Amino acid sequence: MSTSSKQDHRRSTTGKFAALGPITHAVLRIGAGLLFMQHGAQKLFGWFGGFGGQPGATAELFSLMGLAGVLEFFGGLLIVVGLLTRPVALILALEMVVAFFMAHQPRGGFPIENSGELPLLYALIFIYLFAHGAGPASVDAGIADRRES
Repeated sequence: MSTSSKQDHRRSTTGKFAALGPITHAVLRIGAGLLFMQHGAQKLFGWFGGFGGQPGATAELFSLMGLAGVLEFFGGLLIVVGLLTRPVALILALEMVVAFFMAHQPRGGFPIENSGELPLLYALIFIYLFAHGAGPASVDAGIADRRES
């Protein structure tokens, strides 16, 4: 294959998948937000097995875990609907980095050894959303469209 035909092939492949970018952006935002909300729901409402694995147990609202629950549930909800996505995503990314260093890193080893891969993965997703915004199918996009009209 010549250099020219390799470049043409890359362009056509990229073009085929480019349309998926906005769709997968929205799927990532909504999916991550819904999954993140579950962590807050455990802490605040005792759902999904309850706080600390005790059915119905909740975190003390005015505690570090209570604050985490508020950020996770309501921050996740804002991420799902795509409202104030950039600032919320930044706050949630910072929360996950703090969670990693407070709760997981002291157990030593790599994230896979100290169960810290989930907060780090959430942090990476939220950094992406901070950098790229809410994308389509979001309140933020609707507000931007209205301003342009």
